[in-house]
Amino acid sequence: MQVINAMPRLAERIVSQTILDDGTIVLANNQPLGEVATRIGDWLEHWARHTPDAIFLSEKDRNGRWVSLSYKETREKVGRLAQGLLDIGIGVHEPVVALSSANIEQALLMLATLHIGRPFTTVSTAYSWPTKDYAKISEVLQKLRPSLIYASDGDMFVGAISAASLSCPVLLSENAGAAPGSLTVAELGNTQETGAVASAFDAITPETAAKHLLTSGSTGLPKIVINTHGMLCANQKQIQLAWPFLLDKKPTLLSWLPWSHTFGTNFNFNMMLANGGTYYFDGGRPTPELIRVTIQNMSEVQPTLFFDVPRAYDFMLDILEQDVPLAQKAFENVQVGFYAGAALPANTWGRFNRLIEEAHSRRIMLSSSIGSTETGPVATFIHWLNDSPRCVGLPVAGTTLKLIPNNNKFELRVKGPQIFPGYVGEPGLTADAFDEENFYKIGDACKLVDIEHPEKGIAFDGRIAEDFKLTTGTWVSVGTLRIQALSALSPYGRDVIVTGHGKDEIGLLIFPAEAALQMPALKLRSFITEGLQKMRDSNGASSSKSPMRALVLNGQPSLERGEITDKGYINQRMALGIHENEVRQLYEATQSGANIVVLQSELSIGSQNS
Repeated sequence: MQVINAMPRLAERIVSQTILDDGTIVLANNQPLGEVATRIGDWLEHWARHTPDAIFLSEKDRNGRWVSLSYKETREKVGRLAQGLLDIGIGVHEPVVALSSANIEQALLMLATLHIGRPFTTVSTAYSWPTKDYAKISEVLQKLRPSLIYASDGDMFVGAISAASLSCPVLLSENAGAAPGSLTVAELGNTQETGAVASAFDAITPETAAKHLLTSGSTGLPKIVINTHGMLCANQKQIQLAWPFLLDKKPTLLSWLPWSHTFGTNFNFNMMLANGGTYYFDGGRPTPELIRVTIQNMSEVQPTLFFDVPRAYDFMLDILEQDVPLAQKAFENVQVGFYAGAALPANTWGRFNRLIEEAHSRRIMLSSSIGSTETGPVATFIHWLNDSPRCVGLPVAGTTLKLIPNNNKFELRVKGPQIFPGYVGEPGLTADAFDEENFYKIGDACKLVDIEHPEKGIAFDGRIAEDFKLTTGTWVSVGTLRIQALSALSPYGRDVIVTGHGKDEIGLLIFPAEAALQMPALKLRSFITEGLQKMRDSNGASSSKSPMRALVLNGQPSLERGEITDKGYINQRMALGIHENEVRQLYEATQSGANIVVLQSELSIGSQNS
């Protein structure tokens, strides 16, 4: 079978490299950005005038039918809601806060808020539903000091809203009676837009706050990150310069990703708005059951882009490898696949490419990025046919990177027009986030794919904060080790927690894949033993790279407990705390048992039986 590399129009790679005396590597892309929008609302105004009838937003109703709004219809509804927000007197600096999952109504409210220069925040639903413990959401809301709270359903979110004991207005889509005194979205928008909206719009500058987004908050309360109109508009222009194909044909995207994270709201949503594309709201999720909803929706809308977290790729492949005609339909028009939130395991990378080649006799460019809530989110980007799943691209236009030696790694720092100005009410934390040259300290470790050829990009090398030392004094690179472990344990390990803090050897807590649940315990233990031994052989028995024991967990990571973020990757620090009993069992074991592998005991048994 002949495989065609039918790539869309992509930018040439631009990078300069300087190596300083202390070993710091500086990578820069000095390409000018050219004309950049001043406000996010500029995009909506443009497309409402130039392509008024083009579909912008679409979601399924309760009957499973797609309902849509054009750019013109969106602008009209945004204008009325913006007027309604001005009429109730929401503050200039306090955000409109959404508690529920993204939908068309929340999109309209967000755009209306931004259109009059007020900040918007979406809080992770894990804080407020289905949990009944409202202590954390109360603290978060009190820290945000909202000018208005929005939720899709009063019955679902009244507990969280009431627990915070705030005096601001409450806006609900359904079951408004659950929160006495609340407004409905229909009531808020039941007005006519006046010149006050245009005046507020004209007052917006690039420095005006567009979003107040929360960090993950794995320890203590999350920080509130200021995202300005200027940084978000600059970042979309940087993306356009790297992916000029976005200007050739209107993009379409199906997305479930939460708007409490920058990947969902600033990357996915803003990309469709900036380029006049169509944003389909997906009811699927990266779970074995709900990924089927995503596949069905992809088959119906046939998007041009596929953006998701690595877990979604795995779950999708489990189904589509058994149904190539369905893969043909779902990926019929996809030009680019993108993953973020975690590195894509090499096995998943290979499986995806083989599936697309079998289904379409072509390659889809797989892209990724380094970024965060503080970087708009894209700092680096892949815009070429890349063959390394660890690569996260090169700096986008106008961006400079520093790779600073740090404990046998290179710590990444970023400077560019897409970098945030600071944290709300936290001048000390803001100062600590930047170095003496005003580079943002993102907390990731990266390295050049090829030191002699910087144009090949940089590779993700884990999170600095996740890494730890064994009692032997050697550093463990959690991100790197996780990828190696997933490759060695495929297809039976879905994800892993890396253990060994305060110990002299590394261990793994393994979340089992569906295939592992069908396997006899003894056979699974044997497979894990072989996987650990392969890692040991390939790493030369290095204590910092070779897990010596593993425990198979009973169940999957929990979003509600914070064990898995709503972007789909394991929060290693949080997960270790949740599974402290299993960690203790793992290190108390002196030999292998039903769900525990101790490598030395397994090897001893093997040698006795030979």
